[in-house]
Amino acid sequence: MTPYAPGAPDTPAPAAAPPAWWREAVVYQVYPRSFADGNGDGMGDLPGVRGRLPYLKELGVDALWLNPFYASPQADAGYDVADHRAVEPVLGTLADAEGLIRDAHALGLRVIVDLVPNHSSERHEWFRRAVEEGPGSPYRDRYHFRPGKGEEGELPPNDWTSVFAGPAWTRTRNPDGTPGDWYLHLFAPEQPDFDWDHPAVREDFHAILRFWLDRGVDGFRVDVAQGLVKAEGLPDIGRTDQRRMLGTEATPYWDQDGVHEIYRSWRRILDAYPGERMAVAEAWVPTPERTALYVRPDELHQAFDFDLMGVSWDAGEIRRVVDTSLETGRTVGSSATWVLSNHDTCRHATRFAGPQTGGEPPRAGDRALGLRRARAATLLMLALPGSAYLYQGEELGLPEVTDLPDEVRQDPSFVRSGKTDGFRDGCRVPMPWTVAGPSYGFGTGGSWLPQPEDWGQLSVEAQTGDPDSTLELYRAALALRRRHPGLGAGDTVAWDDAPDGALVLRRPGFVCTANTADRALTILVPGRPLLASSPVETAEGAPGTEFSLPPHTTVWWTTT
Repeated sequence: MTPYAPGAPDTPAPAAAPPAWWREAVVYQVYPRSFADGNGDGMGDLPGVRGRLPYLKELGVDALWLNPFYASPQADAGYDVADHRAVEPVLGTLADAEGLIRDAHALGLRVIVDLVPNHSSERHEWFRRAVEEGPGSPYRDRYHFRPGKGEEGELPPNDWTSVFAGPAWTRTRNPDGTPGDWYLHLFAPEQPDFDWDHPAVREDFHAILRFWLDRGVDGFRVDVAQGLVKAEGLPDIGRTDQRRMLGTEATPYWDQDGVHEIYRSWRRILDAYPGERMAVAEAWVPTPERTALYVRPDELHQAFDFDLMGVSWDAGEIRRVVDTSLETGRTVGSSATWVLSNHDTCRHATRFAGPQTGGEPPRAGDRALGLRRARAATLLMLALPGSAYLYQGEELGLPEVTDLPDEVRQDPSFVRSGKTDGFRDGCRVPMPWTVAGPSYGFGTGGSWLPQPEDWGQLSVEAQTGDPDSTLELYRAALALRRRHPGLGAGDTVAWDDAPDGALVLRRPGFVCTANTADRALTILVPGRPLLASSPVETAEGAPGTEFSLPPHTTVWWTTT
């Protein structure tokens, strides 16, 4: 402490700069195909999203993240991009995208767009020319073309398998009709992997970044951020169970150190633009320490904390994941990035409804229990320091749709795995907006995936104004988070002693208490209650008195 010196000028200390917006933002993930249909063709689109922006403003989020809307044959719901600088006509036009960005900014919402750098569509101009021109085409060097093994080259070049099942290689035919080389695709055959050793690939993605930054986007979500660089020589792995992106074992195609120089070059581009432009990595890597490498000060700004999304509803497990994520982020000066649901995973209202078995279709379970736990988990997540990503429809408590007929499913992994995997369609069923009407307000022409008959009772219209609804819980929580200085900011939490099954998380001026047990637990009143995920008895006792915290319930308290 500096002593007061008589006669010294009364110069106040400079105010601390506010943290970058993304450090504590609440981001709403929009899956455009399933959010709102603006032209009545049964498919969600950019005009539909644009028309619903006021809903997101009223909900209280800070930004929206748009899944891919680029020109694409839609072999994998737009993650097979033919041209990152064009909009898929089914989803709108470039003018629609530009108008959406303008309207969002006018409402005070930031816009994050998806970027898909690991692979392209097979209809990308480069890949088409690589196949049409045959061996010797300069475009082949921009992908991984290799001769096959075996006497006639009839075997794949190595033993890698696709995330979507089956081999990670497909054989081409030469222009004269003879069998040709094989090309690598870690996902569907329609998604050939780029070779990031080629300078043209790097230069083109620099141009893509600038294209969208020039149009005002505030950030990018980087798809398969861990996959761009492959080990030199593409060596065999020696085992066949390679399909998952979430493995804890190192592989020659995930998380190679060469990716980091790519992201350093991207960071220089992002930093050259005003307005705190950012990028968040979808990086499935073996350890939190490896995740931290992607968010060093000169690389990407954030990486999703997927461990929380995979945690069971257990106090001890949740605390361990939170502590590990926060500690790891502090080592590189990054903020935590929490998520409970997204377009690739079972919705957490169903995940918490009962045991889910990997490799099998999600089970509906006890829907009431699942929703109660999901609401509690959301309040707990929103109390943590860092940013939070919400997936469209979770604010309505939407469950996973577990009974979609096989014939309507569009996840490419469903067919390639022989219907034993690829159940992502269940979390992508279009949003219900109204109690009745065609597709419950999604659009006037039906919906590309069938909606359950009870969808109307979960709609925005049905829940708006109902103080007990999940939608109003989200609205209240986001409003409190925006106003309360103890929420979102910082990078640390303090844990108070609590009975088994409970969590008592303390932040400046704020306490969050959560009960993950099947029975009520007695805790000490930490302050004045602000919000509860489920009904609780009035808790107006003085701090330090006993309070019965109901099962599967989270309560927010203020201590100021």
